[in-house]
Amino acid sequence: MEGLTGVFFSLCILLLFLLAGKVLRAKVALFQRIFLPASIIGGFLALLAGPYLLDVLPGFLFDTWSQIPGLLINIVFATLFLGVMIPGIKTMWTQGGSQLCFGMIVGSGQYLVAMLVTALILMPLFDVPPIFATILEIGFAGGHGTAAGMHQVFAELGFPAGSALAQMSATVGIITAIVGGVFYINVAIRKGYCVNLDQSRGIPEFKKVGLIPEKERFTSSKATVASESIEPLAFHFAIVGLAIVIGWVMLAGIRQIHPMLSGFPLFPLAMMGGMIVQAISMPLKVSQYYDRLTFERILGFSLDVLVVAAIASIRLDLFIENLWPFLILMAAGIAWLFFALIVLAPRMFPYNWLERGITEYGMQSGVTAMGLLLLRLVDPHYKTDTAQAFGFKQMLYEPFLGGGFITATAPFILISLGIWWSVWAAVAIIVVFGLISWLSGWSGVHSRKG
Repeated sequence: MEGLTGVFFSLCILLLFLLAGKVLRAKVALFQRIFLPASIIGGFLALLAGPYLLDVLPGFLFDTWSQIPGLLINIVFATLFLGVMIPGIKTMWTQGGSQLCFGMIVGSGQYLVAMLVTALILMPLFDVPPIFATILEIGFAGGHGTAAGMHQVFAELGFPAGSALAQMSATVGIITAIVGGVFYINVAIRKGYCVNLDQSRGIPEFKKVGLIPEKERFTSSKATVASESIEPLAFHFAIVGLAIVIGWVMLAGIRQIHPMLSGFPLFPLAMMGGMIVQAISMPLKVSQYYDRLTFERILGFSLDVLVVAAIASIRLDLFIENLWPFLILMAAGIAWLFFALIVLAPRMFPYNWLERGITEYGMQSGVTAMGLLLLRLVDPHYKTDTAQAFGFKQMLYEPFLGGGFITATAPFILISLGIWWSVWAAVAIIVVFGLISWLSGWSGVHSRKG
């Protein structure tokens, strides 16, 4: 099956795997206990049916699926700031500064730990290239879409296995976010670290099953334009398309700067395009017709489909070739994240350290959606100020790490500077933001009771 018909059929089959993942989430107690997303379950079902395992599906499906994540990640990033009222820098810093300092230390620490492990263990023992170190942050904080978006970068820099390994890293990251996060939340509930939850008010059962009872249901979007003129969803998709086109124009300019940048990805520029559209729309009073919830539905749909396609199309042959260095790197990354959550968070947040720390843990290991999912588990009605602080922090953080410009250029930087100068650069970032946090009065040994 070829052409658009083949693409359409491939997408329908992919959605069936997503639906199968949802059914299993609702029926299997283990998946409920660890809060495993339907997209992860569906992705592994599709991977099982793929050419490296059972091989029961036609090859053209996987050829199409392998291209989907690199396209949808542009939609995900373009929607990040659309429909968001962007406050002044002073407001963002006052309310989200401590979260930003913690996030920059955790994110930069992923690079630092990965580069040290790569330089001291993986390069001598397994002869991996220095660029191997970048797959940790690209997969964990960046996610499946970022990993797929970096495919051309890795290919241009002579590491074709990089994208497949980064996608597997993203899979490990999401599982780490959910399984590790839920485990620690239960520990925190028993120890009394949560502000709004205790053992008698644990995680609601419907959240485990993933099916919302009627009395708990809520409106997921709002119409801002009349459907007689244009369908509201189509209107919002058109705005996303405008943001991506602006990013595409910027990409054409960047790729002319230096031959090394010929593989620079589109997704961080799509995010910039979204910020430009939002900034222009506000004084023109067009932004009043933007519904943030609709943009979030577009983002959520794109992310779910992206994750299923990314897992389904993982090159298991490349993964197996690099299995041991990959596992060592993942173990080091997971250890760093738990160190940050258990040791650093209580000392870097003046209050609500569990809520703030678990949100950042989820984001740093399994992208923003996982951070917000964990936050909703410990602060379901947003009674703390964590959601607002995290949102302000993301406005300052996302343009750089977690899929931003530093993530996109990290392989170029590492190759240009060399691994040891890159290590010192990561150390410098950690020291700077640690000092900022301390001088601002945020850091110190606080009570673990919140």
